Amino acid sequence: MNLSEKIDNCINTILPELIKIRHDLHAHPELGYEETRTSELIKKELAHADVSFIDNLAGGTGVLGHIDGEGNEAVGLRADIDALPITEINTFDWKSLHEGCMHACGHDGHTTILIGVAKVLSELAKESALPHPVTFVFQPAEEGGGGGKRMVEDGCLDGSCIGPKVAVMYGLHGWPQCKENHVQTRVGPVLASDIGVNIKITGTGGHAAFPHFSHDPILCAANVITSMQQIVSRNTDPLDSLVVSLTQIHGGTTHNIIPSNVDITGTIRFLQDSTGKMAKRRVKEIAESIAAAHNCTAEVALVDGYPVTRNDKHAVTHFFETANSVLPEEQVGEFPAPVMGGEDFSYYCKEVPSCFFMVGLLPEGKEQMPSLHQPDFDFNDNVIPTCVKMFCELALRYKGF
Repeated sequence: MNLSEKIDNCINTILPELIKIRHDLHAHPELGYEETRTSELIKKELAHADVSFIDNLAGGTGVLGHIDGEGNEAVGLRADIDALPITEINTFDWKSLHEGCMHACGHDGHTTILIGVAKVLSELAKESALPHPVTFVFQPAEEGGGGGKRMVEDGCLDGSCIGPKVAVMYGLHGWPQCKENHVQTRVGPVLASDIGVNIKITGTGGHAAFPHFSHDPILCAANVITSMQQIVSRNTDPLDSLVVSLTQIHGGTTHNIIPSNVDITGTIRFLQDSTGKMAKRRVKEIAESIAAAHNCTAEVALVDGYPVTRNDKHAVTHFFETANSVLPEEQVGEFPAPVMGGEDFSYYCKEVPSCFFMVGLLPEGKEQMPSLHQPDFDFNDNVIPTCVKMFCELALRYKGF
């Protein structure tokens, strides 16, 4: 029996157990940095599989597992463990038991998969040493909390926590727009960087019947919002990618009063750092200049979010070589283009050569399924074996770059 067959046998043996774990995680979702139960489950499963680990990372709920192997550099595999503040509308037996919180992005699936990988590789390591050490990164708070950054800061890649330094990182995400068990990735940018936009327009309030005695911040805000749409159409290379979405506007108390203040909130998404710098500059210039033209003032606060998730070409080459060796040819493909969502796997990409790949969730025979962050989303259990196999094979076939 060759190594791939051993992996398949191990996966088939534990698959019912993994599905049970996935359903349990889905029924008990926890928000970022609150994943106490989830963290305890991970530690219990790692201990049961004789996998060493360090806990209390990234604010308390991060867990770093490790299996020794030959060589002095580890292969890192990552799963995000947090849920979202969304009320689930599904009716199956494993629906969320926590009102207003659900696993609407598939992190329950990602966590289950990495637990499965740890179990399989632990069994293989009992027969013979793994070709490289393997480090399992269970990180909290991907959904806006920057848990990946805190895991890096806590030493999860540099060898100061457990095991040697991580030489390469792999992460995955279930993808509803891709066919079930198909895998895709690409070299370079995969997901965007983001900037939070907060603008306070301050004018002079007054009676709505006497607007000439006021400096109307609502009129000013309307012009700011309209003009900012031109940052994409008139300041950005048509072949580049930029999104400027202003998503909230708050101001006023009743129908006959011009308010003194209006607050605007939104997001900027980009793939090139130079484009992000330009967008930040133009947002500030537009808001302040238009406010001045309306005898108002604008306070602009721009908060940098996640960096661009940028795949290393060597890590991607290893991914495709591995996928083409262990999966049918038709299930392996190029991710068509970057998407403008953000991912804090980007923090690992900044530290070591990394590859983030997508695994299709769309069941055979269906044209669509609930998408990420929708209240009726659920991870597809049919892809768990493929995901576990891909992670195992990536770790075992790595030979250095």
